[in-house]
Amino acid sequence: MRAASLPTRVYIDGFNLYYGAVKDTQYRWLDLSMLSKFLLPKDQIDRLKYFTALVTALPKDPDQPNRQRVYLRALATIPNLDIFYGSFLSHKVRMPRADSQGFTEVIKTEEKGADVALATHLLHDAHLDRYDTAVVISNDTDLIPAIQIVRRELGKKVGLICPQMRVSQKLAAEVDFCKRIRSGALQASQFPCTLMDADGTFHKPTSW
Repeated sequence: MRAASLPTRVYIDGFNLYYGAVKDTQYRWLDLSMLSKFLLPKDQIDRLKYFTALVTALPKDPDQPNRQRVYLRALATIPNLDIFYGSFLSHKVRMPRADSQGFTEVIKTEEKGADVALATHLLHDAHLDRYDTAVVISNDTDLIPAIQIVRRELGKKVGLICPQMRVSQKLAAEVDFCKRIRSGALQASQFPCTLMDADGTFHKPTSW
């Protein structure tokens, strides 16, 4: 027999969240469990799924992979959070200059696979009746087909938490409710500066 009320699951697009809400802020040491509870205080959240990719060192920021590794270690202290990895590619490309004075060579970085993985888990969990409500933290319109199937074919509610100032109107039109992440929510959802796991004590990156 179906449970009277199934829980809420939260699906987090890691790069969309980072670049949309926390990059260049003092709130990068973000506890995703606390953030979800802050933004969804009436929901029974049973699982969080975080989709990301491992970054590579860049000449201008060689310590970036180390900071990410420490943050992923912090996320792993959240008992009901799972991390899923796509890939992160960096390569040189020639692009036209803004002043129309020829071309210049730049390093282009692209994240591959995380959005597909998020959509797949969103659909699979709905098909297996693992939630009543899914909440997606992203502003990526590529997720619209999966959200449409989850709502129209599988009868689930889907909410959107947008990391960016401007919510995609196409995406907002396909969900049951929409919220934005404001600085107050980020400030209230920080890990302690010092954490402990099975390998010992570790700390928030000094540059954060």
